[in-house]
Amino acid sequence: MSRVPARLLTVLAGVLALLALAGPASAHVGGEAAGSDFDGRVVAVTPQLPGITVRVLQFGDELELVNGSGTEVVVPGYSDEPYLRIGPDGVWRNAHSPATYINLDRYGRTTLPDSADPDATPRWERISTEPEYVWHDHRTHWMSQDLLPPQVAADPTREHVVSEWIVPLRHGSTEAEVAGVLTWSPPPSPWVVWPLVTAVLLTAVAAGLVARTSRLLGGLLAVGALAALWHALATPAPSVTTGSHAGAVVSALLPAAATLLCAVLGVRAALRGRGAMTGLLAVVTGWLLLVQGLPDVDVLWSANVLSAGPQPAARIAVGLLATLGLGLVVGGIAAVRRFREADTAPAGTAAGRPVPVA
Repeated sequence: MSRVPARLLTVLAGVLALLALAGPASAHVGGEAAGSDFDGRVVAVTPQLPGITVRVLQFGDELELVNGSGTEVVVPGYSDEPYLRIGPDGVWRNAHSPATYINLDRYGRTTLPDSADPDATPRWERISTEPEYVWHDHRTHWMSQDLLPPQVAADPTREHVVSEWIVPLRHGSTEAEVAGVLTWSPPPSPWVVWPLVTAVLLTAVAAGLVARTSRLLGGLLAVGALAALWHALATPAPSVTTGSHAGAVVSALLPAAATLLCAVLGVRAALRGRGAMTGLLAVVTGWLLLVQGLPDVDVLWSANVLSAGPQPAARIAVGLLATLGLGLVVGGIAAVRRFREADTAPAGTAAGRPVPVA
């Protein structure tokens, strides 16, 4: 076996070993959409409840409550019936509450069983041993799948407050409420996004197809690795039912580390003038970038982005992962063929072109 394929197999083995240790990608919390034009947030919990934290997930689609107070919290359903009990002995859900079944579907498209009766005596079922829970709450998000809010449809060029919502709570004997807001923002203009995406893609393809040396390809490998590292470090905190933030970041860092390994080897090969090896590593790196970027590609045409860092930087990083990934795969294949032919050309020729011989 020649040295270049042998080295590539070694790199691939290391990459696969790293990816085998990585869990599912966590950059998009819960595996849902990474971008949306809607965005929900909690404005206040009144009165303040020490030990109770409430936050909105998935742009308003889900509500998360963590109860570290030692006193049980009751969440009413849509008819003010008891729906959830979240406390020191875990989470209990009322099987007679219509909310138990309505909340199973994002848009509430559920047929209620005959036993669902808000006036019936609660039948509590334990669904968790931890004092924390995440659920769809239809008070916090827009319910029409294919219909924009009227104010948005009337003027989609500016931001709108879609609704101001309230979810009541009872903490022991204290009545409280979680107040929040749901907004809609216009997405980025395609006349800004797509020309930049096209330019990056064509640059990566041209680096392997027509560039005189492999150094431009090596430079793009470095850019892709930096984008992968930033994307991993900016992984947002997942829901408490999914896992820890540190675990999510570590899981995202493993494919980013594999990308960095390939990029370092590729830059080294490019600096040494080994174009075929650079091309092979560009193909592997491009594939790794696509694996990390494609699940989050919806951020390119969404106003809001799930990220622990600045949203513009998150959008740029995903754009680089997706476009550089595809461009490096295509450009890397072209580079392997071009530079391998140059390396194996007979004496007196260079890439099929006669050259003077002393």
